[in-house]
Amino acid sequence: MKIDRIIPAVIAASSILLFGCPPKETTGAGGAPAADEIAIGHLASMTGGQATFGQQTDQGIKLALEEINAKGGVKGRKVRVITEDTQSKQEEAANAASKLISRDNVTAILGEIASSNSLAAGPIAQLAKIPMISPGSTNPAVTEKGDYIFRICFIDPYQGEALANYVANTMKLKRAAILRDVRSDYSMGLSDYFKNTFEKLGGKIVVDSSYSQGDSDFKSQLTTIKGAKPEVIFVPGYYTEIGQIAVQARDLGITVPLVGGDGWESPKLIEIGGKSLEGSFYSNHYHVDDPSPAVRDFVVAYQKKYGTTPDAMAALGYDSMKFLAAAMERAPSLDGPALRDEIAKSAGFQGVTGTITLGPDRNPLNKKLVVLEIKDGKLVLRATVDPAADAAAVTAPVETATAVATETAATK
Repeated sequence: MKIDRIIPAVIAASSILLFGCPPKETTGAGGAPAADEIAIGHLASMTGGQATFGQQTDQGIKLALEEINAKGGVKGRKVRVITEDTQSKQEEAANAASKLISRDNVTAILGEIASSNSLAAGPIAQLAKIPMISPGSTNPAVTEKGDYIFRICFIDPYQGEALANYVANTMKLKRAAILRDVRSDYSMGLSDYFKNTFEKLGGKIVVDSSYSQGDSDFKSQLTTIKGAKPEVIFVPGYYTEIGQIAVQARDLGITVPLVGGDGWESPKLIEIGGKSLEGSFYSNHYHVDDPSPAVRDFVVAYQKKYGTTPDAMAALGYDSMKFLAAAMERAPSLDGPALRDEIAKSAGFQGVTGTITLGPDRNPLNKKLVVLEIKDGKLVLRATVDPAADAAAVTAPVETATAVATETAATK
């Protein structure tokens, strides 16, 4: 179902939740009265098709929360995060936003990652005048839902242009096929941005095919794509389908690389796709081997707490919590309008995923982007978009010391 048909019905139902019953009294950790804490909501796909998005983001947020509270919280008060599972569904994202506002009296909301879910939840936050910050929704329409809606990640026109530049100018490929998810605002938008830039650069889209989120058989589309003889297949979907698409493509004898966006990012991606993903590329928000102090400190702290390496969704969750806390500390009050105004002024925030300065449309300006290759079952940093230079220019391929060591070991 298209989001423009879901939102009006959801808003009507959510208005009853928001204003039709009195808010419930809640208590904080350790039995402390809710008044002693600042409640923040988190909309997360903890279950369903994008479950690792929510789980990783939630862990990043909780790590940041521990650090914030260890330093005295915000305005001398502890901060508590209440996570609501959206179940990877648009309608549940809207319901979850309503619960956080009417039941839990949250000061602000972090989330969602999936653009379609943020598009469903955004109007609920806007109606209640509760600031909402998406860690990772890249569809441009997300922040167009109102002046209380923000994001800390790059957006799809930026991402699509960078990927098209990389395919055309670095990989030197001129014939591309597109396989897009028609049920995903993210996939549809990113496909269009890639296509427009790729064609401007002299490339040709030899076939533009589609599937629906939740499908498991892609052989018909892939057979058509194979017949068109592309040099690359652009597949900007989510990791669950991408892994299956890769396996079925190789089974059909398709050997060209697959390229996609940040929706590929998940610990499950290579687990699902295995060797079929070798030589494929996708854009992302950070790479774990980035030598910057912010990345190094975050990775060490995350590994100590969770015993695993953080992916980009964890990094975005961590940044979103720190970014929000900084704005809350600066704000003259935590009322919705005052906090919204302070968030909008945010500039020069140094995060794990890069420097965050919000523009007038409440999107970050010139956010860092990396292109990763899947090689020997690992993610290798191949290129970056330099935010200090041309926002769409992709630098020459780069490999970190860790990536080089991994490649060297694999050849022994």
